[in-house]
Amino acid sequence: MTTVESPAATGNASALRHLYFVRFTFAVVWAVLLFATRSYLGLLAIGLLVLYPLFDLGAAVADARTSRATGAVLGLRANITISLLAAVGLAFAGTVGIPAVLRVWGAWAIATGLLQLIVGAGRRAMSGQWPMIFSGGLSVLAGAWFLLQATAQDPELTNVAGYALLGGLFFLISSLRLDRAVRAHE
Repeated sequence: MTTVESPAATGNASALRHLYFVRFTFAVVWAVLLFATRSYLGLLAIGLLVLYPLFDLGAAVADARTSRATGAVLGLRANITISLLAAVGLAFAGTVGIPAVLRVWGAWAIATGLLQLIVGAGRRAMSGQWPMIFSGGLSVLAGAWFLLQATAQDPELTNVAGYALLGGLFFLISSLRLDRAVRAHE
């Protein structure tokens, strides 16, 4: 296992550890609330669907502020733009129906998954990034699955909640790995 090398990298790892834990917590609460909607595309579900990429946008902003030294900022800026577009797209798709939501969510999952792969690969020297790289790959596959689900007879949003829970789990694993790296350096 590679550990964090410099004091600047330690500070970045510490900030990422906290950010990843917050993202885990948000994903769990969000998924439970979305699952509770039972795939009814009402105001609560649409609000939750729009909130998730907006939260992702805010997390990418926080990550970019602490990641200038890693060179990952360009990928994070792209993620900010894509998440904003996804939030707008989901607001409109929510008025059309679940298949439209799944198409937008799928496209967003693919795009952000590819970016997560790129950003994570750029931070390989920092412990805790392999789960994020793996998560990015799974996000691309899940996005393709959502696009396929959009064509199903009775598509549902429950798999979107499961996707958020799985993503949250990867954030928790990364947070714990970064915690070990920071403690080993102290």
